[in-house]
Amino acid sequence: MELSHLIQTSQVEKVRVCCPLMPPVTGTLCVSSHHLILSAQAVEDTKQEKCELWLLHCAVDSVEKSVHNIGMLKSKENNKDGEGGSSSGTVTLKCKDLQVIQLEIPDMEETFNVARSVQALSSLDNISLSYPFFFRPAGCKLGKGWSRDTMENFYHKLKAETDAWRLSDVNENFKVCPSYPEKIIVPLSCSDNSLKRAAAFRQGRRFPVLSYYHSRTRSVLLRSAQPLVGPNHHFCEDDEKLLNAALMGQSHGFIIDVRYEQEAKQARSSGGGTENKDRYPKWSILYRSLERGQALQRSLTRLVGTCYETYMGRNHWLSNLQASQWLSHIKEALSLAGLAAECIEREGTCVLVHGEEGANNTLLVTSLAQLILSPDCRTMVGYQELIEREWLQAGHPFQLRCARSGWAQGRFKQESPNFLLFLDCCWQLTRQFPMSMEFNEELLCTLASHAYSSEYGTFLCNNEKERNSYKVREKTHSLWGILNNFKQRKHLVNPVYERNPLAIWPSVAPQSIQLWEGFFLRYLVSTEHKERSWQRTWELVGKDPC
Repeated sequence: MELSHLIQTSQVEKVRVCCPLMPPVTGTLCVSSHHLILSAQAVEDTKQEKCELWLLHCAVDSVEKSVHNIGMLKSKENNKDGEGGSSSGTVTLKCKDLQVIQLEIPDMEETFNVARSVQALSSLDNISLSYPFFFRPAGCKLGKGWSRDTMENFYHKLKAETDAWRLSDVNENFKVCPSYPEKIIVPLSCSDNSLKRAAAFRQGRRFPVLSYYHSRTRSVLLRSAQPLVGPNHHFCEDDEKLLNAALMGQSHGFIIDVRYEQEAKQARSSGGGTENKDRYPKWSILYRSLERGQALQRSLTRLVGTCYETYMGRNHWLSNLQASQWLSHIKEALSLAGLAAECIEREGTCVLVHGEEGANNTLLVTSLAQLILSPDCRTMVGYQELIEREWLQAGHPFQLRCARSGWAQGRFKQESPNFLLFLDCCWQLTRQFPMSMEFNEELLCTLASHAYSSEYGTFLCNNEKERNSYKVREKTHSLWGILNNFKQRKHLVNPVYERNPLAIWPSVAPQSIQLWEGFFLRYLVSTEHKERSWQRTWELVGKDPC
C-alpha cells in the first residue's frame, strides 16, 4: 500500500503557521507520507528567520477546518457579474502531546485537501507503514539500544537473593500466553505443565507471575488477570498450587482486585470473577477500584479541555479541574500502590494484583509499588527497565490504549490513558521526593509524547508477540538508545539526586496532589524560567549530569 494516494495536495504556498509560544511564520507547506513540513524563508521586514517545522502525521489527534470569505463586500461593490470574493481557510491540528497548531491557507479548496490528507495519514491502521519503519537517523545503527535480556537480568538479580524461583521458557514462541514475554519468573516447585493448566484458568491466559521480590521481608509482588470462575464456580488446582507456592512458606497473602467487589462478582456472568475464599484460604481479597477504559479517557479529555479554556474565571477553572476527576484518579492510584507496598514492606506479606485483563491498572499498581519500595527502580537505568519489564514486556496494549489522546471526541473504542496516569503519578513522586529520583520531569514528558507518537519503535504494537511478528527490533530504532546518548541524557538527569535506600511513602492529601503543569500546560506557559533555574542548579551542585 502506497501512502501517496492519500495526499490530495502535496504543496501549498504562503501558508501561515501559528504555533504556541512562537511567533507566526509564513512559508511553503509540504505534505509528505509521514510529515507535514513548513519551509519558511527569512523576511527582513517582519524579522522572520529561515526555519523548517516538521510534524509527524501520527502526532495529530484531531483535525478541524474552517473557511473564511475574503473581500466579500468589495466584490459585491466592484463585480457587476455578482461573483463572490475569494475564500481562505484554517486547519487546526490538535496534537497528541497537547500542542495546538493553526495553518492559515489562502485557498479554500487547498484547505479542505490538506485537512483530508492529514486526517487520512494520521489514522493509519497498518503498523508496518508507520514512520518508525522508515526513520533512519544519521550515525545510528539498527538494533542498538534495545533491551533484549530484561527478564534474564532481572532473574539473575533475584537468584542472588533466593533460589525459590526459576526462569521458565514455557511461553516460548508465545504459545501459552500471547501477551506475556517468552520468559517469565515462576515458583521453582511449579512445572511447565502445571503452568499451562493454570494459564487456562486466567483471562487471556495471563497466569500469576512474579513482578518484584522484596529482599528485606522476602515477600513478592505478583500480577495476573482475573480467574475464569464463571457462573458455575469453576476452579483450578494448579492455579491454587501456584499461588500457595508463591507464599514461600508464609501463612498469609493479599489479593488486591482493582475493581469494585460488585463489579468483580458480576464478571462471573460473563465467565470471569475473582478467587473463591474457600479455594484460597491463605489469601485475603481486598477490593480497591481504579477507573479504567472509557471513563478514564473521558477524564483526560475533560482535563485537557479545562487546561485550554482561557476565558473562564479562576474559581470556574478550579471547579472544572476538580470535575475532570483526573487528580482523583492520581490519588486513588498512589493510594492503592501504597497499600500494596505497605503489605510487602510493613506486613511482610505477599501480594497478588489483578483486575480483569491484568494489562492496564494492574501494571499501574505493580510498577508504582516498585517505585515506592525499590531504590533501584528510581535510577535512570532502573526506571527504564521497570517500564520495559512492567509495561512493554508485560503486555500493555500501547497501540490500542494510546491511539487517541486528550483531544479525542466522540465514542471511544479501546483508548485509555493508563500509562500517562502512571507517568503523572511518577511526577507527583518526583515533586514530593525531589532528591530520590535520578530522572527528572523532562524524561517523563518525553516518554508521554513518544508513547502516543514517535519516530522510534519502542512503544509500537500491543505486546512482545506483535513486536516479534513485525520485527520491530530489527527494523526500527529504540527510544532507549537515544535517551541514553550522552547529549540527551544530561537533560534528563536530576541534579540533586541522592540514592535513598528507604521506601518513599507518597502523600495523597488534597494539597499534595497537583496538576502536572510541565506536561498539561507546557504549550500554554513558557518554561524558559524553569530551564534557567535548572541550569543554575547544575552549576551550583557542580555535578557531571552523566
